[in-house]
Amino acid sequence: MPLAFATDTDAAIPIHVIDADKADSAIPAAAKAWAATHGFKGGLGKVLTVPGADGQIAMALVGYGTAAKRARGRFHMGTAAARLPKGVYRIAAGLNDADLEEAALAWLLAGYSFDRYRKPKDPIAALVPPEGIDAERIATIANGEALTRDLINTPASDMGPDELEEAVRALTADHDATLNVITGDDLIPANFPMIHTVGRASTRAPRLLDMRWGETGPQLTLVGKGVCFDTGGLNIKPGGSMGLMKKDMGGAATVLGLAHMIMGLNLPIRLRVLIPAVENSIDGNAFRPQDILTSRKGLTVEINNTDAEGRLVLADALTLSDEDDPDLVISMATLTGAARVAVGPDLSPFFTDNDAHAAAIAAGGAQVADPVWRMPFHDPYEAMIEPGIADLDNAPKGGFAGCITAALFLRRFVESPYVHFDIYGWQPKAAPARPAGGVGMGARAVLAALPKLLSL
Repeated sequence: MPLAFATDTDAAIPIHVIDADKADSAIPAAAKAWAATHGFKGGLGKVLTVPGADGQIAMALVGYGTAAKRARGRFHMGTAAARLPKGVYRIAAGLNDADLEEAALAWLLAGYSFDRYRKPKDPIAALVPPEGIDAERIATIANGEALTRDLINTPASDMGPDELEEAVRALTADHDATLNVITGDDLIPANFPMIHTVGRASTRAPRLLDMRWGETGPQLTLVGKGVCFDTGGLNIKPGGSMGLMKKDMGGAATVLGLAHMIMGLNLPIRLRVLIPAVENSIDGNAFRPQDILTSRKGLTVEINNTDAEGRLVLADALTLSDEDDPDLVISMATLTGAARVAVGPDLSPFFTDNDAHAAAIAAGGAQVADPVWRMPFHDPYEAMIEPGIADLDNAPKGGFAGCITAALFLRRFVESPYVHFDIYGWQPKAAPARPAGGVGMGARAVLAALPKLLSL
């Protein structure tokens, strides 16, 4: 079911959000004795319901902790949403306007559960949308995030290139967009040689998904890595490294979630979404180390590791993205382990040569609690991706600056203004409003930044 706010608002239970630094004055007088009896002092994530004369819940106190504690995380209201008894609630006091939007989004996201393969969990308490927020916008963003999570969480047995195409078709129909698909051997005459090469060893045909929406405004093209499962190819991954490879289409899942937000909010842009959807498998026709591939752009690539396949399929899609002169191209991919080593699983590293774009994305991420971190397109490392026998090396030796060299590789295929995100797409441990499993990263930061990125 879609994530949604409560519509029955008449009997909503008031919530008082209590800053631990101001607990003495913030706890309502009618609840002070009850709070003291239960030792409630506004600790972060603590919840206390206060009964009325009839024994029913008259109000709820939600601990908001100290400013220092809050700064160490986000979506704190998601914890309260999961802990409160069932019912309908409204935020009555304790949050300023800047915090209400995050709190409302946190509440909706706390209601997300991936139940495709098990008995559905009971729904959490419902929230009346706080006054002063755009409830429809928040719900649209939450459901875009839910789409991303669902796609990543679905195992490869049920989320191959066929099923990813079905998901894009459903999104296309929901928003009256258009979709063009090039599949299997048709990729060869259409000049997508590297998408075909990476996916040809699988029994599930590779394809390029090309969705368009909007008739006027600046053009934004989103390119998402859609490797539905990655064995590593002939450079096969060890079992421990293959265990999470259902999430290797996390870039595609994230751009689809972002596309849902953009279209659902009816932003005044022309949107294009390109997803090279493949499975990197092993068979007699699998591509090999030392093979040299010719890309759509004409650049040749020496294959020094078949497990560095994401940049190959993205390269052909990025070349296509350039061909109708977009105002901005953004790629998202679960591309390198080096990015995780650099910033961990919670930050979304991104690359751009444009300082104004970088500032807009950083500001957007801070505004909507979607943390990002700019990484450098470090030109001196260009030599590391030039093998000598071909134009480019898909897996430079040495192991240094892996996320930077991968980003530099992709930049070779784009002439338009370009931003690249190397995301993780996975929540290793449960956190407020983010259960362990697939998670969107960077999409809300980009959404918040779009007015500046595209001069809307």
